[in-house]
Amino acid sequence: MIVKMKKIIVLSPSERKDEMLCGIRDLGLLHISEKSTQKPELASRLNELNKTKAVLCDYPALEQKGIVSGAAFSEMDKKINESLNRKTELASEITSLKLQRENISAWGDFDPDQVLSLREVGLDFSFYLLEKKEVSNLSDEVSYVRLKEIDKKISIAVLGSLDSSFESRRFLLPSMGLSQIDGKLEEINTELSHIEEDLARHAAYISSYDKEIAVLTDEILYHSVSDASQSEDNFSILCGFMPEEDLPAFKEKARQMSWAYVVDDPSEDDPTPTKVRYNKVTKMMQPLFDMLGTVPGYREYDISTYFLLFLSLFFAMIIGDAAYGVLFLILGVVLNIKSKKITNLNLLLYVMSIATIIWGALTGTWFGSEAVMKIPFFRALVIPQIANYPQYFGIDSTMAQNSVMKFCFAVGMIQLSLACVMNMIRNWKKRSLALVADLAWLVMIVSIYFLALMLVIGASVNIKLIFALIIGGLVMVILFGSQAPGLSFVQGLKAGAGGAFTTFLNTISAFGNVMSYIRLFAVGMASLAIAQSFNGMASPMLQGWAFPAGMLILIIGHVLNIVMGMLSVVVHGVRLNLLEFSGQLGMEWAGIPYEPFKKNVK
Repeated sequence: MIVKMKKIIVLSPSERKDEMLCGIRDLGLLHISEKSTQKPELASRLNELNKTKAVLCDYPALEQKGIVSGAAFSEMDKKINESLNRKTELASEITSLKLQRENISAWGDFDPDQVLSLREVGLDFSFYLLEKKEVSNLSDEVSYVRLKEIDKKISIAVLGSLDSSFESRRFLLPSMGLSQIDGKLEEINTELSHIEEDLARHAAYISSYDKEIAVLTDEILYHSVSDASQSEDNFSILCGFMPEEDLPAFKEKARQMSWAYVVDDPSEDDPTPTKVRYNKVTKMMQPLFDMLGTVPGYREYDISTYFLLFLSLFFAMIIGDAAYGVLFLILGVVLNIKSKKITNLNLLLYVMSIATIIWGALTGTWFGSEAVMKIPFFRALVIPQIANYPQYFGIDSTMAQNSVMKFCFAVGMIQLSLACVMNMIRNWKKRSLALVADLAWLVMIVSIYFLALMLVIGASVNIKLIFALIIGGLVMVILFGSQAPGLSFVQGLKAGAGGAFTTFLNTISAFGNVMSYIRLFAVGMASLAIAQSFNGMASPMLQGWAFPAGMLILIIGHVLNIVMGMLSVVVHGVRLNLLEFSGQLGMEWAGIPYEPFKKNVK
């Protein structure tokens, strides 16, 4: 459920502003509605700490050391960053040396200093890499020594230099020879290994970085709240939101600190945060919502219960294979044993895996293998009308597929109708005539369901009645859809007439929403076809010397199919809840998460 919030305005004399802020922060219940931008210097420091921590996390720490703080932490952080900067410099130097080595490797190993020392006795050599024809055409006045052939070209050492037309083919003496470069690279690698060892040792102090980051985050938050608080007539004013159930604790704190305050209900325009309280069942959905970053608006619905129920069904139908469900169940047990406690993620995995096992057993799908249907026990679990191998039950394959598609449309109709009923209940509580429009939407959704059956599987329906209900529903939505408490019927009618075209488009969209549930059938069949394909590829190889290769194909194929199925659950299963169902409810998922002003470090 979405917790009811109250709007709080706190006043305190300006000279006691910091005392008020510290008291509210210690209480840790008030969500501050406005915050200023972060101070650049603090934000930059936080970014540096996070970067350093991220680097240290790449090194395995055998054990965590105690917390280092204050001057000791600053000194340690300075040393670590000096090592990181030196590591970057050395990496750049290695790249430069390797490039230099590659450029001169064809000329062989030599000492550039020895070549330069010849100048002291009057021998100033220049080096060139020329075509054979160019060497033969050199003037007799040019004194040169032919060296070696490099890439079908001739290298020569010229006493003096050639004219400027040969400048592009001149080989400039490097600062070091090959052996000198190799020696330098060895020195750098040795220094790098020492730096790596030092960084690995400091990885034991990651917890110190966690604390420093938390302390700095507290400081940044404090300044952003302080700078955003208003001042008027020598009073500091702070505005925020708090769960109604926490008001007694706030009032007691206000009495102790001598604050003046105002408590009111949030208005429609207030940026009211959302705090969702999950029960023991729906709490398992919290990891998924956190991963998706979805928060319902304060005045929207908490659909976590329905989300869980329908997502379990969608997951089962998309994965579609009971054997895959068994693998998920085993994974859940392993994670459970490893963590030594049942987490929300574990519970969610258990629910999804059991749902998949049930659906797969009912459709007769075990690793996509038809041979399983020859086993009486597994065949007895199947509902023939939705079987993936209907020939074992004397049912036509087209009839079985039509039954599954009909089931998909029925699921869509039920879920979207549920949204209409929820809207009707809400408008009934508001005493709003808009509930008539919600009832009209319910009639249209059911009518569209029968229309979809006729178009997709050729079901026999009374098409005239269907269109009459849809057109009648459209008219009722236009008449009552914009009615609201405080508006006269005529005003609501004018608003509804003004949005008539949008309502028409929404009706077409509702048809698309019902039709979109066919994706459950399509993705499930695709998953089955992939499993059957890999089974067919591996089957001839599962004997003799080719047995290992056949097993490898099976494992790779089914793992790939499972991964694709998981992606399909996110793309299709989650979508049906967040778009089709939520859209019919009028939800935008634009909520602000409830984040009370409090300290991360006590």
